[in-house]
Amino acid sequence: MYKLTGKVQHYEWGGHEYIPELLNEVNFENLPYAEYWMGAHHSNPSVIEVGQELKPLDKFLEENSSLLGDKVKDRFGRLPYLFKVLDVKDMLSIQVHPSKAEAEKGFVRENQKGIPLNAPNRNYKDDNHKPEVMIALSEFWLLHGFRERPDLKKILQETAVFNFLLPIFETEGYYGLYKYVMELPQEQVDNILAPLLAGLEVDYKAGKLSRSEPGYWAAKIIFEEDKPLKDIDRGIFSIYFFNILHLHPGEGIFQGAGLPHAYLEGQNIELMANSDNVLRGGLTPKHIDVPELLKHTLFEGINPVLLKADAGSLETVYPCPVPDFIVSRIQLNAGNIYRGKAFSVEILLVSEGQADFTAGSTKLTLQKGESACMMANETYEIGTTGQATIFKAAVPGSD
Repeated sequence: MYKLTGKVQHYEWGGHEYIPELLNEVNFENLPYAEYWMGAHHSNPSVIEVGQELKPLDKFLEENSSLLGDKVKDRFGRLPYLFKVLDVKDMLSIQVHPSKAEAEKGFVRENQKGIPLNAPNRNYKDDNHKPEVMIALSEFWLLHGFRERPDLKKILQETAVFNFLLPIFETEGYYGLYKYVMELPQEQVDNILAPLLAGLEVDYKAGKLSRSEPGYWAAKIIFEEDKPLKDIDRGIFSIYFFNILHLHPGEGIFQGAGLPHAYLEGQNIELMANSDNVLRGGLTPKHIDVPELLKHTLFEGINPVLLKADAGSLETVYPCPVPDFIVSRIQLNAGNIYRGKAFSVEILLVSEGQADFTAGSTKLTLQKGESACMMANETYEIGTTGQATIFKAAVPGSD
Protein backbone atom coordinates (compact mmCIF):
# COMPACT_ATOMS: atom_id res chain seq x y z
CA MET A 1 0.00 0.00 0.00
CA TYR A 2 1.31 3.41 -0.98
CA LYS A 3 0.07 6.96 -0.71
CA LEU A 4 -0.75 8.26 -4.20
CA THR A 5 -0.83 11.83 -5.49
CA GLY A 6 -2.58 12.56 -8.77
CA LYS A 7 -2.11 15.30 -11.36
CA VAL A 8 -4.34 18.25 -12.21
CA GLN A 9 -5.25 19.08 -15.80
CA HIS A 10 -5.93 22.80 -16.30
CA TYR A 11 -8.22 22.59 -19.34
CA GLU A 12 -10.11 25.80 -20.13
CA TRP A 13 -13.54 24.28 -19.54
CA GLY A 14 -12.80 23.51 -15.88
CA GLY A 15 -14.07 25.26 -12.78
CA HIS A 16 -11.87 27.20 -10.40
CA GLU A 17 -13.00 26.07 -6.95
CA TYR A 18 -14.24 22.48 -6.65
CA ILE A 19 -11.03 20.53 -7.26
CA PRO A 20 -8.77 22.96 -5.34
CA GLU A 21 -11.17 22.68 -2.40
CA LEU A 22 -11.16 18.87 -2.69
CA LEU A 23 -7.35 18.81 -2.71
CA ASN A 24 -7.02 21.46 0.03
CA GLU A 25 -5.13 23.76 -2.34
CA VAL A 26 -5.34 27.52 -2.82
CA ASN A 27 -5.85 28.50 -6.45
CA PHE A 28 -3.71 31.65 -6.25
CA GLU A 29 -3.48 32.02 -10.05
CA ASN A 30 -7.22 31.43 -10.57
CA LEU A 31 -6.47 28.60 -13.00
CA PRO A 32 -9.20 26.29 -14.31
CA TYR A 33 -8.98 22.97 -12.47
CA ALA A 34 -10.75 20.69 -14.94
CA GLU A 35 -9.59 17.17 -14.12
CA TYR A 36 -7.67 15.39 -11.38
CA TRP A 37 -5.99 12.27 -12.81
CA MET A 38 -5.15 9.21 -10.72
CA GLY A 39 -3.44 6.51 -12.72
CA ALA A 40 -0.51 5.50 -14.87
CA HIS A 41 -1.26 7.14 -18.23
CA HIS A 42 2.10 8.01 -19.77
CA SER A 43 1.13 11.62 -20.48
CA ASN A 44 0.46 12.53 -16.82
CA PRO A 45 1.13 9.68 -14.37
CA SER A 46 0.38 9.90 -10.68
CA VAL A 47 3.22 9.48 -8.19
CA ILE A 48 3.42 7.13 -5.21
CA GLU A 49 5.49 7.42 -2.07
CA VAL A 50 7.88 4.46 -1.90
CA GLY A 51 9.82 4.90 1.30
CA GLN A 52 11.30 8.38 1.06
CA GLU A 53 11.06 8.49 -2.75
CA LEU A 54 8.35 9.76 -5.10
CA LYS A 55 8.00 7.46 -8.10
CA PRO A 56 5.81 7.85 -11.21
CA LEU A 57 3.20 5.09 -11.08
CA ASP A 58 3.67 4.09 -14.75
CA LYS A 59 7.44 3.58 -14.35
CA PHE A 60 6.99 1.82 -11.00
CA LEU A 61 4.55 -0.70 -12.51
CA GLU A 62 6.77 -1.23 -15.55
CA GLU A 63 9.62 -2.12 -13.20
CA ASN A 64 7.39 -4.19 -10.88
CA SER A 65 4.80 -5.65 -13.24
CA SER A 66 4.10 -8.58 -10.92
CA LEU A 67 2.27 -6.08 -8.68
CA LEU A 68 -0.48 -5.91 -11.32
CA GLY A 69 -1.30 -9.55 -10.61
CA ASP A 70 -0.69 -12.36 -13.09
CA LYS A 71 -4.06 -12.22 -14.85
CA VAL A 72 -4.00 -8.44 -15.39
CA LYS A 73 -0.31 -8.49 -16.35
CA ASP A 74 -0.96 -11.18 -18.96
CA ARG A 75 -4.14 -9.64 -20.35
CA PHE A 76 -3.32 -5.92 -20.32
CA GLY A 77 0.40 -5.60 -19.57
CA ARG A 78 -0.29 -2.35 -17.69
CA LEU A 79 -2.77 -0.68 -15.38
CA PRO A 80 -5.87 -0.82 -17.59
CA TYR A 81 -7.78 2.15 -16.18
CA LEU A 82 -7.53 5.90 -15.53
CA PHE A 83 -9.39 7.36 -12.53
CA LYS A 84 -10.51 11.02 -12.51
CA VAL A 85 -12.44 13.77 -10.76
CA LEU A 86 -13.98 16.30 -13.17
CA ASP A 87 -15.35 19.80 -12.62
CA VAL A 88 -17.25 20.83 -15.74
CA LYS A 89 -17.95 24.58 -15.83
CA ASP A 90 -18.19 24.92 -19.61
CA MET A 91 -19.33 22.23 -22.03
CA LEU A 92 -16.83 19.63 -23.15
CA SER A 93 -16.46 18.70 -26.80
CA ILE A 94 -18.89 16.24 -28.33
CA GLN A 95 -16.87 13.06 -28.59
CA VAL A 96 -16.79 9.46 -29.65
CA HIS A 97 -14.25 6.88 -28.56
CA PRO A 98 -13.03 4.06 -30.84
CA SER A 99 -13.16 0.36 -30.11
CA LYS A 100 -9.99 -1.44 -29.01
CA ALA A 101 -9.41 -2.95 -32.47
CA GLU A 102 -9.92 0.39 -34.26
CA ALA A 103 -7.71 2.24 -31.77
CA GLU A 104 -4.87 -0.20 -32.44
CA LYS A 105 -5.20 0.25 -36.20
CA GLY A 106 -5.54 4.03 -35.97
CA PHE A 107 -2.51 4.37 -33.69
CA VAL A 108 -0.30 2.35 -36.05
CA ARG A 109 -1.61 4.24 -39.08
CA GLU A 110 -0.85 7.68 -37.62
CA ASN A 111 2.56 6.53 -36.41
CA GLN A 112 3.38 5.34 -39.92
CA LYS A 113 2.38 8.75 -41.25
CA GLY A 114 4.84 10.33 -38.84
CA ILE A 115 2.21 12.41 -37.01
CA PRO A 116 3.70 13.45 -33.63
CA LEU A 117 1.80 12.23 -30.56
CA ASN A 118 1.22 15.83 -29.45
CA ALA A 119 0.15 17.10 -32.89
CA PRO A 120 -3.21 18.94 -32.82
CA ASN A 121 -4.46 16.85 -35.77
CA ARG A 122 -3.66 13.54 -34.05
CA ASN A 123 -6.73 11.32 -33.48
CA TYR A 124 -5.06 8.34 -31.78
CA LYS A 125 -2.67 9.14 -28.93
CA ASP A 126 -2.43 5.49 -27.85
CA ASP A 127 -3.60 2.05 -28.94
CA ASN A 128 -6.42 1.60 -26.44
CA HIS A 129 -10.19 1.94 -26.36
CA LYS A 130 -11.82 4.37 -23.94
CA PRO A 131 -15.09 3.10 -22.48
CA GLU A 132 -15.98 5.14 -19.41
CA VAL A 133 -18.27 5.27 -16.42
CA MET A 134 -19.21 8.36 -14.45
CA ILE A 135 -20.76 8.84 -11.02
CA ALA A 136 -22.32 12.23 -10.32
CA LEU A 137 -20.93 14.17 -7.35
CA SER A 138 -23.38 17.04 -7.91
CA GLU A 139 -26.37 17.70 -10.13
CA PHE A 140 -24.83 16.74 -13.47
CA TRP A 141 -25.91 17.33 -17.06
CA LEU A 142 -24.67 15.56 -20.19
CA LEU A 143 -25.48 14.61 -23.76
CA HIS A 144 -25.72 10.84 -24.26
CA GLY A 145 -26.37 9.21 -27.63
CA PHE A 146 -28.94 10.05 -30.29
CA ARG A 147 -32.56 10.54 -29.30
CA GLU A 148 -34.87 7.69 -30.25
CA ARG A 149 -36.50 8.08 -33.63
CA PRO A 150 -39.94 9.48 -32.60
CA ASP A 151 -38.30 11.99 -30.24
CA LEU A 152 -35.76 13.18 -32.80
CA LYS A 153 -38.44 13.41 -35.47
CA LYS A 154 -40.51 15.59 -33.13
CA ILE A 155 -37.52 17.91 -32.56
CA LEU A 156 -37.03 18.32 -36.32
CA GLN A 157 -40.74 19.04 -36.79
CA GLU A 158 -41.10 21.52 -33.94
CA THR A 159 -37.87 23.47 -34.54
CA ALA A 160 -38.66 25.56 -37.60
CA VAL A 161 -35.09 25.98 -38.86
CA PHE A 162 -34.68 22.17 -38.78
CA ASN A 163 -37.81 21.32 -40.79
CA PHE A 164 -35.78 20.87 -43.98
CA LEU A 165 -33.77 18.11 -42.25
CA LEU A 166 -36.83 15.92 -41.70
CA PRO A 167 -36.86 14.28 -45.17
CA ILE A 168 -33.14 13.62 -44.89
CA PHE A 169 -33.69 11.84 -41.58
CA GLU A 170 -36.68 9.88 -42.90
CA THR A 171 -34.83 8.66 -45.99
CA GLU A 172 -31.20 8.40 -44.84
CA GLY A 173 -31.58 7.82 -41.11
CA TYR A 174 -29.22 8.87 -38.34
CA TYR A 175 -26.08 8.50 -40.45
CA GLY A 176 -27.41 10.62 -43.30
CA LEU A 177 -28.70 13.34 -40.98
CA TYR A 178 -25.48 13.61 -38.99
CA LYS A 179 -23.23 13.42 -42.05
CA TYR A 180 -25.23 16.20 -43.69
CA VAL A 181 -24.87 18.71 -40.86
CA MET A 182 -21.23 17.80 -40.15
CA GLU A 183 -20.28 18.43 -43.79
CA LEU A 184 -22.26 21.65 -44.28
CA PRO A 185 -20.20 24.68 -45.35
CA GLN A 186 -19.78 27.09 -42.45
CA GLU A 187 -21.82 29.80 -44.17
CA GLN A 188 -24.84 27.48 -44.30
CA VAL A 189 -24.32 26.46 -40.65
CA ASP A 190 -24.49 30.15 -39.72
CA ASN A 191 -27.56 30.76 -41.90
CA ILE A 192 -29.42 27.90 -40.18
CA LEU A 193 -28.37 28.42 -36.58
CA ALA A 194 -28.19 32.21 -36.31
CA PRO A 195 -32.00 32.75 -36.43
CA LEU A 196 -32.51 29.91 -33.94
CA LEU A 197 -30.03 31.38 -31.49
CA ALA A 198 -31.24 34.94 -31.92
CA GLY A 199 -34.71 33.77 -30.93
CA LEU A 200 -33.34 32.29 -27.68
CA GLU A 201 -31.34 35.29 -26.50
CA VAL A 202 -33.98 37.19 -24.53
CA ASP A 203 -35.29 34.12 -22.67
CA TYR A 204 -31.78 32.83 -21.92
CA LYS A 205 -30.60 36.13 -20.46
CA ALA A 206 -33.83 36.38 -18.46
CA GLY A 207 -33.22 32.91 -16.99
CA LYS A 208 -36.39 31.48 -18.52
CA LEU A 209 -34.85 28.46 -20.29
CA SER A 210 -34.67 25.08 -18.57
CA ARG A 211 -31.51 22.95 -18.58
CA SER A 212 -33.66 20.06 -19.79
CA GLU A 213 -34.23 21.94 -23.08
CA PRO A 214 -31.64 21.96 -25.87
CA GLY A 215 -32.20 25.69 -26.32
CA TYR A 216 -30.62 26.42 -22.92
CA TRP A 217 -27.31 24.77 -23.85
CA ALA A 218 -27.30 26.15 -27.39
CA ALA A 219 -27.82 29.67 -26.03
CA LYS A 220 -25.22 29.21 -23.29
CA ILE A 221 -22.50 28.58 -25.89
CA ILE A 222 -23.17 31.92 -27.55
CA PHE A 223 -24.55 34.30 -24.96
CA GLU A 224 -22.49 33.32 -21.92
CA GLU A 225 -19.62 35.17 -23.59
CA ASP A 226 -21.67 37.31 -26.00
CA LYS A 227 -20.16 35.67 -29.05
CA PRO A 228 -21.21 36.97 -32.48
CA LEU A 229 -23.62 34.86 -34.51
CA LYS A 230 -20.89 33.98 -36.97
CA ASP A 231 -18.67 30.91 -37.36
CA ILE A 232 -21.18 29.15 -35.14
CA ASP A 233 -20.12 25.79 -33.72
CA ARG A 234 -21.95 23.04 -35.61
CA GLY A 235 -22.01 21.00 -32.42
CA ILE A 236 -25.21 22.91 -31.64
CA PHE A 237 -27.02 20.56 -34.04
CA SER A 238 -26.01 17.66 -31.80
CA ILE A 239 -27.45 19.34 -28.72
CA TYR A 240 -30.83 19.00 -30.41
CA PHE A 241 -30.18 15.52 -31.83
CA PHE A 242 -28.84 13.89 -28.62
CA ASN A 243 -30.47 12.89 -25.33
CA ILE A 244 -30.03 15.45 -22.53
CA LEU A 245 -29.57 13.65 -19.21
CA HIS A 246 -29.77 14.99 -15.67
CA LEU A 247 -28.02 12.83 -13.06
CA HIS A 248 -28.35 13.35 -9.32
CA PRO A 249 -25.48 12.77 -6.86
CA GLY A 250 -24.68 9.06 -6.64
CA GLU A 251 -26.25 8.17 -9.99
CA GLY A 252 -24.01 6.72 -12.68
CA ILE A 253 -23.96 5.92 -16.38
CA PHE A 254 -21.69 3.93 -18.69
CA GLN A 255 -20.59 5.12 -22.15
CA GLY A 256 -19.06 2.58 -24.50
CA ALA A 257 -17.26 2.68 -27.83
CA GLY A 258 -19.01 4.64 -30.56
CA LEU A 259 -21.57 6.36 -28.32
CA PRO A 260 -21.54 10.13 -28.96
CA HIS A 261 -21.64 12.13 -25.75
CA ALA A 262 -20.59 15.37 -24.08
CA TYR A 263 -20.47 16.58 -20.50
CA LEU A 264 -22.37 19.83 -20.03
CA GLU A 265 -22.15 20.90 -16.38
CA GLY A 266 -21.35 19.61 -12.91
CA GLN A 267 -18.82 17.52 -11.00
CA ASN A 268 -18.28 13.79 -11.27
CA ILE A 269 -16.08 10.80 -10.62
CA GLU A 270 -14.98 9.26 -13.90
CA LEU A 271 -13.28 5.93 -14.54
CA MET A 272 -12.20 4.87 -18.00
CA ALA A 273 -9.85 2.61 -19.87
CA ASN A 274 -6.29 3.95 -19.79
CA SER A 275 -6.53 6.00 -22.97
CA ASP A 276 -6.73 9.54 -24.29
CA ASN A 277 -8.25 8.75 -27.70
CA VAL A 278 -10.99 11.22 -28.64
CA LEU A 279 -12.80 11.76 -31.95
CA ARG A 280 -14.53 15.12 -31.68
CA GLY A 281 -17.83 16.25 -33.17
CA GLY A 282 -18.15 19.88 -32.10
CA LEU A 283 -18.39 22.29 -29.16
CA THR A 284 -14.64 22.69 -29.43
CA PRO A 285 -11.98 24.67 -31.29
CA LYS A 286 -9.88 21.48 -31.46
CA HIS A 287 -9.33 19.23 -34.46
CA ILE A 288 -12.44 17.56 -35.93
CA ASP A 289 -11.86 14.73 -38.40
CA VAL A 290 -15.35 14.23 -39.84
CA PRO A 291 -14.64 11.08 -41.92
CA GLU A 292 -12.99 9.37 -38.94
CA LEU A 293 -15.81 10.48 -36.64
CA LEU A 294 -18.46 9.09 -39.00
CA LYS A 295 -16.60 5.79 -39.24
CA HIS A 296 -16.81 5.14 -35.49
CA THR A 297 -20.10 6.72 -34.35
CA LEU A 298 -23.01 4.56 -33.21
CA PHE A 299 -25.89 5.71 -35.42
CA GLU A 300 -28.97 4.54 -33.57
CA GLY A 301 -31.46 5.93 -31.10
CA ILE A 302 -30.63 5.32 -27.44
CA ASN A 303 -32.93 4.97 -24.46
CA PRO A 304 -30.47 5.96 -21.72
CA VAL A 305 -30.21 3.53 -18.82
CA LEU A 306 -28.61 4.55 -15.54
CA LEU A 307 -26.40 1.99 -13.83
CA LYS A 308 -28.16 -0.25 -11.33
CA ALA A 309 -25.77 -0.06 -8.42
CA ASP A 310 -25.28 -3.08 -6.16
CA ALA A 311 -25.61 -1.54 -2.72
CA GLY A 312 -24.02 -3.53 0.10
CA SER A 313 -23.84 -2.51 3.76
CA LEU A 314 -20.74 -0.33 3.29
CA GLU A 315 -19.93 -0.45 -0.44
CA THR A 316 -22.01 0.47 -3.48
CA VAL A 317 -20.66 -1.16 -6.64
CA TYR A 318 -21.40 0.23 -10.11
CA PRO A 319 -20.99 -2.74 -12.49
CA CYS A 320 -19.53 -1.99 -15.93
CA PRO A 321 -19.69 -4.27 -19.01
CA VAL A 322 -15.92 -4.19 -19.65
CA PRO A 323 -12.97 -6.14 -18.20
CA ASP A 324 -10.83 -3.01 -17.72
CA PHE A 325 -12.37 -1.46 -14.63
CA ILE A 326 -15.05 -1.29 -11.97
CA VAL A 327 -15.90 1.58 -9.62
CA SER A 328 -17.49 1.61 -6.19
CA ARG A 329 -18.33 4.00 -3.36
CA ILE A 330 -17.50 3.10 0.25
CA GLN A 331 -19.33 4.99 3.01
CA LEU A 332 -18.15 4.60 6.59
CA ASN A 333 -19.28 5.83 9.99
CA ALA A 334 -17.30 5.60 13.21
CA GLY A 335 -16.87 1.96 14.18
CA ASN A 336 -17.35 0.61 10.63
CA ILE A 337 -14.49 -1.44 9.17
CA TYR A 338 -14.28 -2.06 5.42
CA ARG A 339 -12.19 -5.10 4.50
CA GLY A 340 -10.82 -5.58 1.02
CA LYS A 341 -8.39 -7.67 -1.00
CA ALA A 342 -7.02 -6.19 -4.21
CA PHE A 343 -7.34 -8.39 -7.30
CA SER A 344 -5.03 -5.99 -9.13
CA VAL A 345 -3.93 -2.41 -8.48
CA GLU A 346 -6.67 -0.43 -6.71
CA ILE A 347 -6.81 3.33 -6.23
CA LEU A 348 -8.94 4.68 -3.40
CA LEU A 349 -9.81 8.38 -3.13
CA VAL A 350 -11.15 9.88 0.08
CA SER A 351 -13.80 12.31 -1.19
CA GLU A 352 -15.26 13.24 2.20
CA GLY A 353 -13.98 13.05 5.76
CA GLN A 354 -10.90 11.21 7.00
CA ALA A 355 -10.05 7.50 6.77
CA ASP A 356 -7.48 5.17 8.30
CA PHE A 357 -6.00 2.55 5.95
CA THR A 358 -4.14 -0.51 7.23
CA ALA A 359 -2.35 -3.09 5.09
CA GLY A 360 -0.08 -5.42 7.04
CA SER A 361 2.26 -3.22 9.06
CA THR A 362 1.63 -0.19 6.86
CA LYS A 363 -0.81 2.46 8.05
CA LEU A 364 -2.02 5.61 6.32
CA THR A 365 -4.37 8.27 7.64
CA LEU A 366 -5.79 10.12 4.65
CA GLN A 367 -7.79 13.34 4.55
CA LYS A 368 -10.34 14.48 2.00
CA GLY A 369 -8.67 14.62 -1.45
CA GLU A 370 -5.92 12.12 -0.61
CA SER A 371 -5.54 8.66 -2.14
CA ALA A 372 -4.11 5.23 -1.43
CA CYS A 373 -2.85 2.72 -3.97
CA MET A 374 -3.08 -1.02 -3.25
CA MET A 375 -1.09 -3.61 -5.16
CA ALA A 376 -2.39 -7.01 -6.30
CA ASN A 377 -3.28 -9.51 -3.58
CA GLU A 378 -2.92 -6.93 -0.78
CA THR A 379 -5.40 -7.40 2.05
CA TYR A 380 -6.41 -4.19 3.80
CA GLU A 381 -8.85 -2.52 6.17
CA ILE A 382 -10.36 0.98 6.21
CA GLY A 383 -11.90 2.64 9.25
CA THR A 384 -12.76 6.13 10.47
CA THR A 385 -13.34 7.96 13.72
CA GLY A 386 -16.05 10.11 12.16
CA GLN A 387 -17.51 9.73 8.68
CA ALA A 388 -15.79 9.04 5.37
CA THR A 389 -16.71 8.53 1.72
CA ILE A 390 -14.19 6.75 -0.48
CA PHE A 391 -14.36 6.01 -4.20
CA LYS A 392 -12.50 2.91 -5.33
CA ALA A 393 -11.21 2.16 -8.83
CA ALA A 394 -10.31 -1.47 -9.48
CA VAL A 395 -10.03 -4.19 -12.09
CA PRO A 396 -12.95 -6.63 -11.81
CA GLY A 397 -11.92 -10.05 -10.60
CA SER A 398 -12.37 -12.45 -7.74
CA ASP A 399 -10.63 -12.43 -4.40
